[in-house]
Amino acid sequence: MRGKTEFFDDALFGRVAAEAHRSPRRRMNYNFHRSTDEPVNRLLNVMHRGSYLPVHRHLSPPRSESCVVLRGSVGLTIYGDDGSVAERRAVSASGPCRGFDIEAGVWHGLVVLEDDTVLFEVKQGPYAPIAPENIAPWSPRAEDTEAVAEFIKELETEFNKTNYE
Repeated sequence: MRGKTEFFDDALFGRVAAEAHRSPRRRMNYNFHRSTDEPVNRLLNVMHRGSYLPVHRHLSPPRSESCVVLRGSVGLTIYGDDGSVAERRAVSASGPCRGFDIEAGVWHGLVVLEDDTVLFEVKQGPYAPIAPENIAPWSPRAEDTEAVAEFIKELETEFNKTNYE
């Protein structure tokens, strides 16, 4: 039996980017896996500036995560358990750093630096929503729109003023 083949092309990126523009979260996933129960989840995450991804980790259940930026750019911040910044990197389809692999339990967050940014992500399945204990207590809650806007602005400013490549 032959499975389906999908291509990572501008037509697909454009369709998902248009959906992301219409989404209140300013991002949209496009899953290549047929079921979230599969042992490996493969997806595009298409995001626009202003999309909020709270600082989180994948500890419970423990899962690693690999991402490659196919279009656009993000700023990746790795945090210590106390909320201190351990490392920052600009990750871009056109830059010297084009992706990352994060082990289970590492606190991390992204800020989207360009509209229409496309990440290809690979994560261990089955899918499990991020449990509350895996969201950093120092990360603004999504419902606090003022704090979220300030947090995103601070991250954008940090990545725009310094070369983190």
